[in-house]
Amino acid sequence: MKQWDIFIAFFRSGMLGYGGGPSSIPLVHKEVVGTYKWMSDDEFSDILALANTLPGPINTKMAGYIGYRVGGYLGMLNAIVASIVPTIILMIILLTTLSSFKDQPWVQGMTKAVLPVVGVMLGVLTWDFVTKSKQGLGWTGAILLIVTSFLAIEILDIHPGIVIIILLAAAVLKKNKAEKGEAKA
Repeated sequence: MKQWDIFIAFFRSGMLGYGGGPSSIPLVHKEVVGTYKWMSDDEFSDILALANTLPGPINTKMAGYIGYRVGGYLGMLNAIVASIVPTIILMIILLTTLSSFKDQPWVQGMTKAVLPVVGVMLGVLTWDFVTKSKQGLGWTGAILLIVTSFLAIEILDIHPGIVIIILLAAAVLKKNKAEKGEAKA
């Protein structure tokens, strides 16, 4: 039953994630955290951050890791197949169908309408992460971290992967320091 659940979760996100990786992230989040409760928001955000640092399609990387974590090697293969097969099938169908209608106004409107929907989905997911980070860091710490990260990426032109690695390392060091402090007490 668990393998079927893995397949369905990633099949849905693969089928409905029109527009690439960013549009599938909120869908994977809904399935993994909301529907099946395989992990918490914090764990999902860690996986998302790590997946963003690695090359390749984000949905496939997340499917592989989450599938492995939930169902072992078979779960990993199951999740990857479930996330890429719908995309392949839809690409073949949509590209052959839409290419013959590409100049029609309704097709152009449909493709333009996807962008704001994906933007809203990512905005909602971002807001969820910000409110969750408030619990651990407080509003001041969360806002300071967001502003600092934004400035590092946009103004200083530091690659987002490097910023994520620095933040992950800082979190691990902070956790280790806290554990050592508890051990001495």
